[in-house]
Formats: sequence, C-alpha cells, structure tokens
Amino acid sequence: MTTQLMIQPSSLIPSGIKMSEFGDIYLFKFTDELQSRFEELLEKKKADALTPEEEAEYVGISELQRIFTLINAQLAAKSKWCPNQLENL
Repeated sequence: MTTQLMIQPSSLIPSGIKMSEFGDIYLFKFTDELQSRFEELLEKKKADALTPEEEAEYVGISELQRIFTLINAQLAAKSKWCPNQLENL
C-alpha cells in the first residue's frame, strides 16, 4: 500500500478561501488564485505530469474542496432559499 502525502488543507485557508454572499447566506469559495492553481494542477494530473510535490498540493486542495462542498451544502439546506430543507445533515 502506498501512502499518499498531501499538504494540510488548513494551510490553504488563510490566503485561499473567501466568503461569497449567495442570497441570504455566505458560502465558502476558493480565491481566484487558488481556483486557478487547482485548475492548473488538474490539467497536469490529466496529462499524468504532476511532480510529487504538485501531487501533494493537488490532493490537499481537493480535500479542502470536498470539505467546503459539504459545508456549503449543509448551509444551503438549512437556509430559507433552499427548496428542499433536509433534516439532520
């Protein structure tokens, strides 16, 4: 089994995350710079051209994206504008 290394997603938060107003709530989004870097790494991954350091960065950003997708989904589900109020998210 190969251990996959990643940069700590929490290290990206201070400079890579912003809050964006959407209706009556705020959602977490990547800054333009982090989004561009993520897209650049994704293209290199598709071409199988990531260095080990870039792979660690890609995995860390991907994990942060998954975390914020879950949080944003929970925020949206609990807000007034969401048509399907989900219980116990």
